[in-house]
Amino acid sequence: MNRFYDPMLNPLYEGVELDDLCVGTYLVAAEKNENPIIKAASIGVEQTTGSWADVPEETDEVRVKYAAKILGVYEVPDYELQTPMGHEVKDGALRYYIMRIGYPVVNIEDNIPLLLSTIAGNITAMPYLRLLDIDFGKNFIKRFKGPKFGLKGIRDILGVYDRPLLNNMIKPCTGYTPDVGAKLFYDAAVGGVDLIKDDELIGGDRAFNKLEDRVKLNMEMAAKAEKVKKEKTIYTVNITDEVYRLKDNALRAIKAGVNGIMVNVFAVGLSALRDLAEDPAITVPILAHWCYGGAQSVSPFQGVSSLALNKLIRLCGADTVLIVPPYAKFDSTFSKYIRNITACTSKMGNLKTMLPFIGGGVIAGLVPTLLEDGGNDILLGVGAGIHGHPMGPTAGAVAFRQAIDTTLKGLSLREAAKSHEELRVALEKWGLYGEEDLKKNYAI
Repeated sequence: MNRFYDPMLNPLYEGVELDDLCVGTYLVAAEKNENPIIKAASIGVEQTTGSWADVPEETDEVRVKYAAKILGVYEVPDYELQTPMGHEVKDGALRYYIMRIGYPVVNIEDNIPLLLSTIAGNITAMPYLRLLDIDFGKNFIKRFKGPKFGLKGIRDILGVYDRPLLNNMIKPCTGYTPDVGAKLFYDAAVGGVDLIKDDELIGGDRAFNKLEDRVKLNMEMAAKAEKVKKEKTIYTVNITDEVYRLKDNALRAIKAGVNGIMVNVFAVGLSALRDLAEDPAITVPILAHWCYGGAQSVSPFQGVSSLALNKLIRLCGADTVLIVPPYAKFDSTFSKYIRNITACTSKMGNLKTMLPFIGGGVIAGLVPTLLEDGGNDILLGVGAGIHGHPMGPTAGAVAFRQAIDTTLKGLSLREAAKSHEELRVALEKWGLYGEEDLKKNYAI
């Protein structure tokens, strides 16, 4: 028997201990006459015990315990005949397969860099190989603490349980001083924003905007706004920096009074996120921003899907994570958008749920659709839709709260706009989803 066909490498799903495996699901293309069983087994061997040629110490005993297990190879379409009527595969055409490969947890333990090296390592240099998902066995996931606060913990801080939460990103993105940022912070907070974040483009200490300065001023504005609106505001300061400065940034921000932090997770790395989240000295929620993640995820035939990456972000302890909707500035597919929300909120071992943070060109006219998609347990992420409101950022925030309240009552935004000036102006400026093409609002 060809060693690549051996049941040792190709067991049935029912014949393995799934709790002892991390299973990668891949989209893989092969040439017309390429053997998919050998291709799948070669991928599994390459990423565990073997290489392109046999080596003496890669024994059967080693393979049983440490080699990958090929759990499924499914062609799309699912041909049974070599030349199905009307569907002959032409020379030069590619055939596509879904391959499910299980990697022993004993090879990885709780080592995130080693997980990535195993499940998405050398093989991602192959043409037409994409990691679609990762299923984490119980004996892997139990080694992680996940979110410290999560969706419920953030609601507990704010004391808000009966509606979606509202986020604002301070705009401009960077280049402003702490006093300018503080005014923008207050204007948004007092209008009804629950959580205000730095933009991803201003992180750590900048020459024109020191971290502790903006924390102190913005938290003063949060307290001032609370006296007016009778609601708390979380501020997630962006601590993104070189990894050796990251935790110091977090601790300085917490000492200065901040009640949330933010990291550009793919810029600093998943292990850096985990190091923050699992440290008992980090006593505030962590917002994970997705910038640079698209470099890994957007190719349809290469890289790693956003679904797999969001599951990793939850594993590593973010409390809320940015998810791009399909309607606004970017063009996420609807199915991937919904699956990414469920990656935050569905049961995942004993880990807490993450708060889905829906952002990227969100405007008031999208609120009914976003709530229809994601329900109430979402965080609406709004930047220019608040700061670009013709009546100012306070009115921009008020317009969103009006849109949220109207939607929860099951009423029409157009009807509500007749008696709510801030909402009316927002709809006039940016439109209402379903009535017109909202893409006209975005230059990107």
